[in-house]
Amino acid sequence: MKIFKILLFWGISAVVYGQQKPNVIYIYADDLGYGELGVYGQQKIKTPFLDAMAKEGIRFTQHYTGAPVCAPARCMLMTGLHAGHSYIRGNYELGGFADDKEGGQMPLPENTFTIAKLMKMAGYQTGLVGKWGLGMSNTTGNPNEQGFDYAYGFLDQKQAHNLYPTHLWENGKWDTLRNSYQFVHEYRETNLAIDSINFDKFKGKDYAATKMMEKALGFIQQHKSRPFFLYLPLPLPHLSLQAPEEEIKAYQGKFQETIYTGKKGGYVPTKYPKATYAAMITYLDKQVGRILTELKKHHIDEHTLVIFSSDNGATFDVGGVDTEFFNSVGGLRGRKQDLYEGGIREPMIVRWPGKIKAGQVTDHASAQFDLMATLAELTNQKIPVATDGISFLPTLLGKKQITHPFLYFEFPEKSGQIAVRIGQFKGVKSQMKKNINAPWEIYDLAKDPSERNNIANENKELQKQMDDIVRKQHRPSHIKEWEFVNPKF
Repeated sequence: MKIFKILLFWGISAVVYGQQKPNVIYIYADDLGYGELGVYGQQKIKTPFLDAMAKEGIRFTQHYTGAPVCAPARCMLMTGLHAGHSYIRGNYELGGFADDKEGGQMPLPENTFTIAKLMKMAGYQTGLVGKWGLGMSNTTGNPNEQGFDYAYGFLDQKQAHNLYPTHLWENGKWDTLRNSYQFVHEYRETNLAIDSINFDKFKGKDYAATKMMEKALGFIQQHKSRPFFLYLPLPLPHLSLQAPEEEIKAYQGKFQETIYTGKKGGYVPTKYPKATYAAMITYLDKQVGRILTELKKHHIDEHTLVIFSSDNGATFDVGGVDTEFFNSVGGLRGRKQDLYEGGIREPMIVRWPGKIKAGQVTDHASAQFDLMATLAELTNQKIPVATDGISFLPTLLGKKQITHPFLYFEFPEKSGQIAVRIGQFKGVKSQMKKNINAPWEIYDLAKDPSERNNIANENKELQKQMDDIVRKQHRPSHIKEWEFVNPKF
């Protein structure tokens, strides 16, 4: 009887994955576009470690975030809910940029069931290192109260606009860094001459991503002998344009540069905006390489599932970034804040030596709110709350995959948008705060991935199906500004 209970507890883990449950590392980039990795077609920015990771594992070509901006995307990832059900649906800022005004974003409510809590139920040590954005330590969104045994990094997204901050947070305590406070948006409304701008004042000694990686590698070292879950939402390549000097120098002279003075959208000025942006992505890539090297060092490489993705599409062209130059969204339409493909289709690469067959590419349509269901299946658990995800573990292991009958998106910012994907067809509505009866645009993604040819007029029945999905999937929001689908609420 005792042996039977042990086998039942380990379930699939014991039979398929080995006698000990696998470690899981989820690496989450910040504003990384679909086309900004070499393996997704990038020609100007070097990403050798992620390109190699794709060759050693599986690459998804039709993977989606839950929302096209930071906070709601992270909430949907953590809770397994799409935008019609999610508690957080937009960036809801509290406080200000100054250290003494730090207030974070709308916090997750008490008793939220998160991926971290799921993994703790399975006996994992859980760590968060990076940008949280779901509540300060003095709120219900405190990551240590949301399932993480260890938490280090930015709690407030506004603080993350400066990659040389005065501090980060470690388990709710202020960790002082060797940087002085700088307001990174100070040149936003100015017309200063270039020679009057102090470009060096925004450089510091402690680069946030570097400090985070020290903690992430330390977490792996500490827990290498027992199952761990590490959520690693690194704040790259999100603005401001800041990178270690040696990384920028590697790209200097490779591109024709126009000095960025800080006026268009704020953020720090820089003499080499293209070189700095490329350097930030290459530096992100190097951190992935450091993680994989650390796993090999401790002989847990074949016992660790590593997933890489991004929270939303490439930034719109502010802060000195030139996404057209880099073809950041790989020819897709839209950017961050858009429900067109360029705003929500994300790279995803998954590696697990010996379990995932190398060199695979899949067009399985999946979303980040599928991660909870995937990890539940991986750890042989039932999720104790209702979620919207479908496990993509079968795709990873070459098994028969259940597909989504539809994918649903809504986004209250940029005048209100909704999107529905049914099979190869994608519907989008925009400007709904101005016109609640805004017309559907419909695109055949199999023929038109760039969403240029609107075929709504020939697909009236499809429009009705999408209207029905919206009616069934949208729940009224608790925030008035987020309620645009049923404005009577």
